[in-house]
Amino acid sequence: MTTETLPQAGTVTMYSTTWCGYCHRLKKQLDSAGIGYTEVDVEQDPDAAQYVESVNGGNRTVPTVVFPDGGALTNPSLVQVRERLGA
Repeated sequence: MTTETLPQAGTVTMYSTTWCGYCHRLKKQLDSAGIGYTEVDVEQDPDAAQYVESVNGGNRTVPTVVFPDGGALTNPSLVQVRERLGA
């Protein structure tokens, strides 16, 4: 992931799929908390799928959330996202 694709301060990039229940839950929680995010569907973007696999030991596990500092968490809770963003 390059700096051009890192999320803006206070927001995250969430790698997901359309059928992932955990992704839907996290999106609703982020919406409720007012935390902005960019969603990337790993089934539609081969580069995104490869990135997710690279940070998850070869597994295409979603949601994978990337933070402005370039760090990533897999299936984080809303509390973890808030802590990581300093919110």
